[in-house]
Amino acid sequence: MIQGSLVALVTPMTQEGEIDWPALDHLIDFHLEQGTDGIVAAGTTGEPSTLSFAEHFDVIRRVVERVKGKIPVIAGTGANSTKEAIELTRYAGEVGADYCLSATPYYNKPTQEGLYLHYKAIAEASLLPIILYNVPGRTAVDMHNETVLRLSKIDGIIGLKDATGDLERGKALIDALADQDFLLFSGDDATACDFILMGGDGDISVTANVAPRQMHEMCAAALAGDAKRAHQINTRLMPLHSSLFVESNPIPTKWALFEMGKIERGIRLPLTPLSEKYRTTIYEALEMAGVLKG
Repeated sequence: MIQGSLVALVTPMTQEGEIDWPALDHLIDFHLEQGTDGIVAAGTTGEPSTLSFAEHFDVIRRVVERVKGKIPVIAGTGANSTKEAIELTRYAGEVGADYCLSATPYYNKPTQEGLYLHYKAIAEASLLPIILYNVPGRTAVDMHNETVLRLSKIDGIIGLKDATGDLERGKALIDALADQDFLLFSGDDATACDFILMGGDGDISVTANVAPRQMHEMCAAALAGDAKRAHQINTRLMPLHSSLFVESNPIPTKWALFEMGKIERGIRLPLTPLSEKYRTTIYEALEMAGVLKG
């Protein structure tokens, strides 16, 4: 059982756009020290769309090797080609990842039947348990609850990351799957606290990149049913939840980590460094969350 705060880890880069391997190691160590419950390697926050296949493989392998089994590693293996998604998932299993996270195919907008067959094919070829990932705001395709319920019956498909932010829809899934061992994670930091309190299993989080201890504690409180403490922590984090999306993810998160002294400013085109007009907003949110060193 995997639960709690699972960080959707950024891929640190130099200002020239090369992967910064020492910085990646330091980020992993930071999360191990701060109580993060699991790490998503090369998920969508990790800029996989601008990584080569070799780089994508190398990031997953590096995270697995650095974590050394201390917490679960979830490999980002989504693609808009079913064949490529299968290849990424097979590799992640070979190098020792514990799970894979597979986003709905972007741009080509498959039907619900196409989504079902896409994930069925991945599951049949995979060595790893698969967590589905529905993020219609980024992929332009929405996996309906009915499709999730169909997929939940396939061996090897063990969970869903729901980034819709629709709590009513999330509660319907939680209720419908109550008698199954199927994991349900929020993928929307702003509503994750309430999602967990309704019966969800955790949060695959962007905010956890910069506030890992606080996100772990918030998720732990919510999982324990301590709504008062969970909401207290979440209220302090709310400015981060919103400000980390003032521009396309992971632009603000990478800037925040730069302000914290964790990484360089590197990011790959077509993404660009955070616009100057938002930098004060990010800094103030970091101060409110208590993650900046005095």
